[in-house]
Amino acid sequence: MILLKKKLCVSASLRWKLKKNMAKISKVVKNEKRKRMTVLYATRRAEAKKIINNPKSSVEEVDAAVIKLQKMPRDASPIRVRNRCSQTGRTRGYLRKFGMSRIAFRELSLEGQIPGVVKSSW
Repeated sequence: MILLKKKLCVSASLRWKLKKNMAKISKVVKNEKRKRMTVLYATRRAEAKKIINNPKSSVEEVDAAVIKLQKMPRDASPIRVRNRCSQTGRTRGYLRKFGMSRIAFRELSLEGQIPGVVKSSW
């Protein structure tokens, strides 16, 4: 829903390119759900991991912690969250520094929308 608002404020030529490279909204929403789930279960996962990795823990404690960790939802694991472009939702070619894909980055930087980024020439 946020992506649609951002899409409306760009030029017509860029809108076509963004539409062409836009990810499925369902995938973007699912990834946002995973982010929320990760935050929700972060402390519980950390406690279980602490018991598992502690060499002073007994075998029973470790087994109980492993079972507790396995019973948590899969989407609670931070490894399942995917980096996505803030403009298009694209996963490939993601630039962490800017939070967007290479395609959206190129378009916005050529328009001068990203401060401090200029086209190189030598």
